[in-house]
Amino acid sequence: MKAARYYGPGDIRVEDIDEPVVGPGQIKVKVAWNAVSAADVHMYQTSRASLAPTATTPNRLTGERLPVTLGHQFSGAIEDVGPGVDIVKWECGQKVSVEPLFSCMRTETCEPCAEGHFNVCPKATFIGIGGRGGGLGEYVVVDAEQVHHIPDNVSLEAGAMLEPLAVAFHAVRRSGYVPGQTILISGAGPIGLLILKVIRSIDTSASVFVSEPVESRRCLAVRYGATEVIDPNSSQGIVQAKVYGETLGVGVDVAFETAGEQDSLDTSLICVRPHGTLVNIAVWQESPSLNLNLVNRREIKLTGIFASGKAYPEALRALADGNFGDLEGLVTKKIGLEDIVSEGITSLLQGEEVQVLVQP
Repeated sequence: MKAARYYGPGDIRVEDIDEPVVGPGQIKVKVAWNAVSAADVHMYQTSRASLAPTATTPNRLTGERLPVTLGHQFSGAIEDVGPGVDIVKWECGQKVSVEPLFSCMRTETCEPCAEGHFNVCPKATFIGIGGRGGGLGEYVVVDAEQVHHIPDNVSLEAGAMLEPLAVAFHAVRRSGYVPGQTILISGAGPIGLLILKVIRSIDTSASVFVSEPVESRRCLAVRYGATEVIDPNSSQGIVQAKVYGETLGVGVDVAFETAGEQDSLDTSLICVRPHGTLVNIAVWQESPSLNLNLVNRREIKLTGIFASGKAYPEALRALADGNFGDLEGLVTKKIGLEDIVSEGITSLLQGEEVQVLVQP
C-alpha cells in the first residue's frame, strides 16, 4: 500500500509498504481522509518538541524507529476485525474515527494512567507520530478501544477533524470558562477556530476577540461568530488596544494561545485581566519566554493542554447533535497522498490554507 513516511525534518517520502495485518482485539481501517495537523508541520520543520522516535532511538511504547507513517487525525471505514472484537458492535463498512493517543496503561505503576489521565502519561504518544501506522497510509490497524463510530449524519471529512474538535473541548474545559466571560483567541487555525465554535455552542453572546494575521482565517473567524477579529500586524499594539478598549480597561477572563509565536504569547498574557487564565495549546519549536512578574502581579492562572483528555465522546456527541454542522467549512484544500509536501505542508507553512485534508 502507499504511505507517507517520515524520515526526519524536511524528509517525507510516499512509499510502498506492506499492508498491516489485523490481530486479536484490533480493527483494520481503510482511511478515507486525514487532516494535516500542526504537529505534522512542526515535525517537518524540526525534531524539537516532537514525540516521534529517531533513526537510532526507538519510541518507548512502540519500539519503532524512523521512518514512521504520519497522520493522527483521520477517518475511514472498517475493513476487517480481529479475533476477540465484538462483531455485533463493529461491522465491516462502518464509518469510524480513531482516537490516536495511547499510553503505557500500567495503572499499577503509572499514576496518570491509574487516574484515567492517559494523555499526561510520561510515555504517551500518538498513532502517526510514535509508530503503529498512521492516517497517511491507505490502511491502519488499531486497538478496538481507540475506534469511535461516526454517525450517519456526520461526513467522513468532519470525522477526520474529530480529534482537533476534542482538543478544543478539552481546552475550554481546562480553562474553567463559564458563560458571560470575555475571551481572546490568538491564532485562527483549526484549533483556534474550533475553540471559538465550542465557546459559541456554550454562550452565543460572549465577547470573543480573535487575533489572526491571515485574512482568509479572519473571515472564517467572523463566520464562526467572533465578536471582534483583529489583524495583529495592522499596527503596533492593536490587539491590546482593542481588547482594553472593549473591556473598559479590564482585559479578558480567558486567553487561548494557539499561534505558537512569541509576540502572540506576549500579547495574550498582557490582555489577561487580574485573576484571569492563560491557556496554552500551541506546540513551540523553541521554548518561549514568559513575563512571570506580570503573572504574579495579576495572579494569572497558567494552564497547559496536551491532546484531548477525555473529551472525545463529548466532541462526537456535539457532531452527532448537529451543533457543528459546518465543520467542513474549515477545509480549504483536499489533496492526494503524493502531494502531501508540495500542496499540503508547504501550503500550511506559507499560511495559504486553514485545514488540508489528504485522501490516501
